[in-house]
Amino acid sequence: MMSGGNYTTIDNQNVSGSVPAVPDQGQMTVKFTDSNLQTFPPSGTQGKISGGSQPPRDADDTFSKPISSSDESPQQGGGGGGGGWLRTFAVSSYKQYFDVDTSDVLERIKDSLFPFRGTFNERTADTPDLYGPFWICTTLIFVAASIGTFVTYVAHKLHNKDWNYDINLVTWSAGLFYGYVTIVPLGLYVILKYFSVPSGLVQLLCLYGYSLFVFIPALCLSVVPLESFRWVIAGVAGFMSATFVALNLRAHIKSAGERWFLIVASIFLLQLALAVILKLYLFTVAV
Repeated sequence: MMSGGNYTTIDNQNVSGSVPAVPDQGQMTVKFTDSNLQTFPPSGTQGKISGGSQPPRDADDTFSKPISSSDESPQQGGGGGGGGWLRTFAVSSYKQYFDVDTSDVLERIKDSLFPFRGTFNERTADTPDLYGPFWICTTLIFVAASIGTFVTYVAHKLHNKDWNYDINLVTWSAGLFYGYVTIVPLGLYVILKYFSVPSGLVQLLCLYGYSLFVFIPALCLSVVPLESFRWVIAGVAGFMSATFVALNLRAHIKSAGERWFLIVASIFLLQLALAVILKLYLFTVAV
């Protein structure tokens, strides 16, 4: 049997079995009209169905596009639109802030030791990182705990007194450094947003994290058993750290109007207060 305008030939002589015989009337032909037949799939576009295996024109082509890193984050964070805020809880959202070379971290640490340049924010405006601040805070915790433990141990032995390890020194240091480098930039970010000052939270976290590096050598120098020397070390470290933060934020905070000086002065004094707290609780050895 052939369709599409051709003829169908049925040979009744080849039919056998239990089917009743039909009188042979020769060959019977059946003709189908072309207007009732359609080729499937249609060769042309009809409605929303296109020819071949193409999807409809108004179909969602999300899966036909190449997947990029920017497209993956919203899907992993709960989809786009209203669920975009869930990206905050996705680890992949912070991956870019830890993708930094060792040379970049060392260069930023060097900038923090020269606070009067005031160019740190400009250099890290496009590529702020959280890798350096995380390890600086972590190093500070272990240095503070180890140096403090060593100094107290020596002091107790020189006075022939029993010495016991204070585990609270580690937990106190962790709460101080991690809390300071998180809460203070977050609070400053809210204040700057209130005054319509352009600022980024990650950039503030990066700035405050690197500002704490100067306290690492200061803690190491605190082993010298001279109280006046420890005050000088704590004061110099606090002044360098406060100047580093204040000068790098001054250019951005000036857009806040007449109150910019008050904000910068508060930032400077808060950083000095951190140095005083470190001196009183970490640089001081009581026997």
